[in-house]
Amino acid sequence: MKGEQVVNIGSQDMNDEVWLTLAKKINTECDSTDGFVITHGTDTMEETAYFLDLTVKCNKPVVLVGAMRPSTSMSADGPFNLYNAVVTAADKQSANRGVLVVMNDTVMDGRDVTKTNTTDVATFKAVNYGPLGYIHNGKIDYQRTPERKHTTSTPFDVSKLTALPKVGIVYNYANASDLPAKALVDAGYDGIVSAGVGNGNLYKTVFDTLATAAHNGTVVVRSSRVPTGATTQDAEVDDAKYGFVASGTLNPQKARVLLQLALTQTKDPKQIQTMFNQY
Repeated sequence: MKGEQVVNIGSQDMNDEVWLTLAKKINTECDSTDGFVITHGTDTMEETAYFLDLTVKCNKPVVLVGAMRPSTSMSADGPFNLYNAVVTAADKQSANRGVLVVMNDTVMDGRDVTKTNTTDVATFKAVNYGPLGYIHNGKIDYQRTPERKHTTSTPFDVSKLTALPKVGIVYNYANASDLPAKALVDAGYDGIVSAGVGNGNLYKTVFDTLATAAHNGTVVVRSSRVPTGATTQDAEVDDAKYGFVASGTLNPQKARVLLQLALTQTKDPKQIQTMFNQY
């Protein structure tokens, strides 16, 4: 067992450069390593987990872990979470399941996991499909495997990338302004994710701005600010007509991750929709 500090930042400052560094390092060391544990702040852990789930070309266990309480707390959760993460990475059952997040005795997949509470130690949930398994007394009881394609089954190769396409998120609400959407378009962003209301619906002025952007070549993905459920294709919004992409069960922040990687392959919304249906 060996350790290495790749970076020392708060996870609120996580960025594309660190993501690319982590993915490349894991891919380089995969053959000589039995498993990987990445300690990570909880604020953006779900985004890092999904990015690695899409870009790591290694079937060995890759586990992200963090803590909700500080080490000075009377009942700090970090040490036991770390122990469980090592147990998970060392277990051969954990291979070929994609990138994992281990928190609070629970094993979750990098695609579905999300942070649901600002302070609770049980904050991380696999909100749409449920956890992969649980850890009891140092042993893992796996219940299922992820169905979506991941790691070695994705086309995303970051080995030669030094940067990712620019993708921003626009939040919808009652009487929303279209200024944030216009700002991203004017700044030349390659893609925009809409955190819509309900089933990914957009306020009328935001809709018009993003429809024009999509017509002019910016890839627009509809997601939802609602914490669970899918943003479905061609339901309340005619995605085919306007050239939009529906995010499915990906929340806005994860839809942004997939869109960044999809844009390294194509700008065709139909092809990108296929990726959202598969990954």
